[in-house]
This record gives sequence, C-alpha cells and structure tokens, in this order.
Amino acid sequence: MTNCKQLEVQLQDQTPQKWGVPLTEDVFGNFISKGNPTVQKVFGDGSLFSPLLFGKFFDPSDAFPLWDFESEILLSKLRSSGQSSVDWFQTASDYVLKAELPGIGKNSVQIYVDNGKVVEISGQWKQQRESETKDWRSGHWWEHGYVRRLELPGNADWRNIEAHVNDDLLLDIRIPKNPLDCDTDSESVQN
Repeated sequence: MTNCKQLEVQLQDQTPQKWGVPLTEDVFGNFISKGNPTVQKVFGDGSLFSPLLFGKFFDPSDAFPLWDFESEILLSKLRSSGQSSVDWFQTASDYVLKAELPGIGKNSVQIYVDNGKVVEISGQWKQQRESETKDWRSGHWWEHGYVRRLELPGNADWRNIEAHVNDDLLLDIRIPKNPLDCDTDSESVQN
C-alpha cells in the first residue's frame, strides 16, 4: 500500500535573502570528497540536488530551465549506469517532476514558488549546531540542507502546483499548464 502525503506549496517566500552564498565547484569538490555517506546520498550522482546532475557543474541554488530539456537526453549517462533517481516530462495538461528524496530530511522538504517564475525544492539534512538566529539557507547552506531551483515554463499555472511525497521517498510535483483562452483567440481572428 502506497503512503502518499500532500505537501503545501508556499506561494509567498518568507526568506528572500536565502541562497546568498553560491556553491562553487571547488567548494563542492572539497565538501563531497570528505566521504560522508549522507553527503553522498544527498548530493551524489543521480540526485536531483547534485550540482553535477546536468552533466557539468551547476549551482542548484541557481534556477535551471528543466523543461527546456528532454530527460532522456540530459540524463542518458546516469540512466545507462543505473544511477538516475530523477525524471521529468510534460503531458498535454501538466509539467511533471519525479525525484527520489535524500534518505535523511525527507520529512522536511519544502516547495516554494518564487515570483511565479521559479519553483524551489529544499530541505534540511543536518541540523545547525550553533544557535544562530540566521536561517540555515543564508550561509553555507549545503552543510545543512539541499535545494534545486527550477525555472517555470511561461505557460505554467504556478498558483495550482501540487506536490506529493509517496512512501516518504518519492517526490512528485505536477504543474498544470494554463488552458488556452479560446475566447480571446476567436475574437482576434474575427477582428
């Protein structure tokens, strides 16, 4: 039996200063080389949150135009090695993203829509030790959490995004496409 939990999609982001510190390739290389198994699970090959998911280094806190690319092409190398835990596609009515969540922090995953242009998936994999008042996302965020920011297509109905977690492991995000406004098209043809 599948356990499905609907996630609340936040349309107003309360922490606009987050992701202020970029994750660079040299910092990431040093961070992941320490061999921590949790770090490997969260940021390793095939993870949605890996800066190397798209074939070359790309800071996950920078927005990526995911639906401009075919997953079969972009992830072919990972799929052939059996390492991919991500898929995206579009149907006639929706844009869909499916991804395995890191084993730790899966209950803390959050979905935000940034100004109707970017969908952001983030979560914490490690608690901050120091009791600072600043948010974990404003400093070296990769030491405490993960993020992937994705540009929304122009015809995305961002106010009606739905997100679910199945079996505490699989994230499923569905972004409806705006329906075509047939009345407007008909009027412009008649005039």
